[in-house]
Amino acid sequence: MAIGSPFTAEHELFRKTVRDFAEKELLPHQEKWELERAYPKEIFKKAADLGFLGITFPEAVGGSGLDAWFKVVFCEEIVRCRMAGLAMDLMVQADIATPVLNALGTQAQKEEFLIPALKGEKIAALGVTEPGCGSDVANLQTRAEAQGDDYVINGAKTYITNGGQADFITLAVRTGDEGHKGISLVLFPTATKGFAVGKKLEKLGNHSSNTALLFFEDCRIPKKYLLGEENLGFTYIMKNFQGERLVAAISSYASADLALQDAIQYTRERKAFGRRVLDFQVWQHKFAELKTQIEAARRLTYHAVTLFNAGQECTTEISMAKLFAGDLAQRVAYECMQAHGGAGYMAEYDISRYFRDIRLITIGAGTSEIMKEIIAKRLGF
Repeated sequence: MAIGSPFTAEHELFRKTVRDFAEKELLPHQEKWELERAYPKEIFKKAADLGFLGITFPEAVGGSGLDAWFKVVFCEEIVRCRMAGLAMDLMVQADIATPVLNALGTQAQKEEFLIPALKGEKIAALGVTEPGCGSDVANLQTRAEAQGDDYVINGAKTYITNGGQADFITLAVRTGDEGHKGISLVLFPTATKGFAVGKKLEKLGNHSSNTALLFFEDCRIPKKYLLGEENLGFTYIMKNFQGERLVAAISSYASADLALQDAIQYTRERKAFGRRVLDFQVWQHKFAELKTQIEAARRLTYHAVTLFNAGQECTTEISMAKLFAGDLAQRVAYECMQAHGGAGYMAEYDISRYFRDIRLITIGAGTSEIMKEIIAKRLGF
């Protein structure tokens, strides 16, 4: 272990397990699953059996009860499957749709939804974004009207990862007045009458991910599926975003580092004007600069993880990590594609896929502009 490394021998053993899963179980199917825009749902069960879906969850709900550094290892290594969409779907299951259920759910809710999700038996999604409401969560319009012991839900959600294959959705709904004080979270089984998947959305990248437009028409669910307290959903969502943004930051620098390794290897083998492309100083200096920035992103994110793991308030640090690592990943994609020359524009090269896939990272889980707004407010502006 390197001096100052947060990883133990146990973390490194886990790293090998994740890397083997990504490179041996997933990567060989990359071309097929990307073209088909789908992968077998059994992937969730395989991931669960290896302990990937419940890394930091308590053992009482089927998790492993491990520290956040095991989550870092998972996010750093799963990108080696070179299908950002599939990796994202697994992270939605483990880090986005279910942590709030663990934090707020009743025992009955955990038994019905969380435990099967961590076993890979039920697929989860988070339903917040709407056709008319993205980063402006406080203005969502999908409404849940109280009727006796039930809620009747009407509305629509869009850009929902796992939306077309989910067994349940951690769903943001309006139960009160306009604004952030009228939002609640409910657990929504997709077998509910009146629910429909409008279409599976075609995206620029992340092709293996299942992303859908969802409709809710007079969908009736029992009030026992309310998560936490009514009308406190906005607060829950904002807190849940911290874990989502942290894994986004990790995925950003980890995938950028992989893309840089690809570019270095390509320029080491490619010749131009009688010598290797890598022998040109312009590329040596460019790669040195990018590697330095990737390591800066890694260390900034590790600082946020340290605070997060200790249970400290770290909204500023997580926002900074996502902002810096996400923006950097865009630059790495551009420069590494440029280093590939014409080959980089060909779909058969991984850098082409990375260039498309990574564009989402500064949009999802809060845009870079939102990250700057959060940081500015935390600075007292």
